[in-house]
Amino acid sequence: MTTRRSFLKTSALLSAGLLAAPRLYAYDKKYIGLQLYTVRDAMAADPVAALAKVAQTGFTSVEGATYTGTELFYGMSARDFSNVLKQNGLIMPSAHYRLGEELVNGEQQKGTILNDWKKAVDDAAEAGVQYMVCAYLSQAERGNIDHYKNVANMLDIAGETCKEAGIQLCYHNHDFEFIQENGQYPYEILLDNTDKNLVKMEMDIYWVTKANQDPIALFDKHPGRFPLWHVKDMDKTPAKKFTEVGNGVIDFKKIFAQAKKSGLKYFFVEQDICPGDPFASISQSISYIKKNLV
Repeated sequence: MTTRRSFLKTSALLSAGLLAAPRLYAYDKKYIGLQLYTVRDAMAADPVAALAKVAQTGFTSVEGATYTGTELFYGMSARDFSNVLKQNGLIMPSAHYRLGEELVNGEQQKGTILNDWKKAVDDAAEAGVQYMVCAYLSQAERGNIDHYKNVANMLDIAGETCKEAGIQLCYHNHDFEFIQENGQYPYEILLDNTDKNLVKMEMDIYWVTKANQDPIALFDKHPGRFPLWHVKDMDKTPAKKFTEVGNGVIDFKKIFAQAKKSGLKYFFVEQDICPGDPFASISQSISYIKKNLV
């Protein structure tokens, strides 16, 4: 007798297999994604209305930014959240999570890689999530090169749990992973000390660029390792602030030309700080993307 859990697991595994098929190696251009952190205030105030507005702006996929293990997806159960997405013609193929090594108020954070991860994976499977992403390492979670090797081991273990549910684990970078220690970059430590099938990368193109690294050189060195991207531009001022896609210095046309080599499946616009209404900023970004990149 097929249980609901086994059905979800089988469906997820079939989906993962399809994603790995050569004919689907290049990303599906009908999906233009938004990392919901960009519109976090609107999501906090009224997630149902905010998601409707995201869809009206033209986005067809989103990436989750909050999961606590108790509030689940923006205060909704996986099923209810999935229904809201479906009503707006949206999918959520990816969502962000924390490592959870750092204690908060003396306690472990729930719904993290190190605390109640199996429940987080089960909830993600129910919501239709295909990629679970370690979003950020706090200052306390970084440490030295040896500690990054420990983090790599933690990611491998978490990736095994994801794999059992047909989900792919990824790691999202900032710029601190490109601060050398004894001639080594923590980012390369994470790449080299994790199983390439268990742990892939969500490249944040802004942070890679700000760290004076070349996204394409990383694609060349680690082909197929970057199924997710954050498409975020850098303005032309010395401060190198966030700006709307197409309004800055990053050559996205050149980078998108290497999408197949990178292994890209989904990309998400993200703008951590907007000069005014975030919906005005994401409207400008998606307009540029539709005209120039997809």
